[in-house]
Amino acid sequence: MANFNLLPWREKAREEKKKQFFISIGAAVATAALGVFLGHNYMQNQIEYQQARNQFLQTEIQKVERKIKEIEKLDETRQALLDRIKVIEELQSTRPAIVHLFDEMVSALPKGMYLTHLLQRGTQIGIEGKAESNARVSSYMNKLNASPWLSSSNLQIISVEKDKEGETQLRSFRLQVTQLLKARETEEKKTISVGATSPQSVNKHNTARKFKSSKRNSK
Repeated sequence: MANFNLLPWREKAREEKKKQFFISIGAAVATAALGVFLGHNYMQNQIEYQQARNQFLQTEIQKVERKIKEIEKLDETRQALLDRIKVIEELQSTRPAIVHLFDEMVSALPKGMYLTHLLQRGTQIGIEGKAESNARVSSYMNKLNASPWLSSSNLQIISVEKDKEGETQLRSFRLQVTQLLKARETEEKKTISVGATSPQSVNKHNTARKFKSSKRNSK
C-alpha cells in the first residue's frame, strides 16, 4: 500500500482560509469606514445646510424686528399727533368757557369783596379772597351756584383778620367751585336755532305772506 503525505495540502488550505478571513475582515472594515465617511459627510452637509437656513432665518428675523421698531415709532408718532389734536380740540372747546368763567366770577362779585388767588385744575376751580362780612361770601357763593357755567361751590376756610387794636377788619376765605362745560353745548344749540331764523328764511316767509294776501285781495 502506498503512503501519501497530506500535510502540505492541509497547510495550504489553512493558509488559504486565513487569507480569505483577513480579506473578509479587511473588506468589512473598509465597508464600515466608507459607511462612516459617507455618513459623516451627509451629516456635515445637513448641518451646514441647517446652519445656512438658520442664518437666513436670523437675517429675516432681524429685518422684521427693524420693521416692527419702525412701526412702533410710527405708532408713537401717530399717538403723539392724536394727543396733540385732542389737546387742541379741548382748548378750542373750552375757550368760550374760560371767557364765561371770568365773566361770571367778576359779575357775581359783590361790593366789599375781592379775590386774591385763582387756581384751576380741570373743572375744579379754587378761589381765595377777602370780604368785609360772611354774608358777602354767602352771597357770592349763591351767585356762583346760580350761574349756568358754575356749580357746587364749597366753602373750605374762612377766617377773621384783626388789626393791632383788636378790631375786626376782613374775612379771608377759600372756596372751591365746579366749572360746567355742558353750558357751551346748550349755547351752541341756541346758536343753531337762531341760525335757523336767518334772513333768507325770513324773506321766504314774508314772500309767502304777501302771496296769500294778494290772493285774498283778488277775490
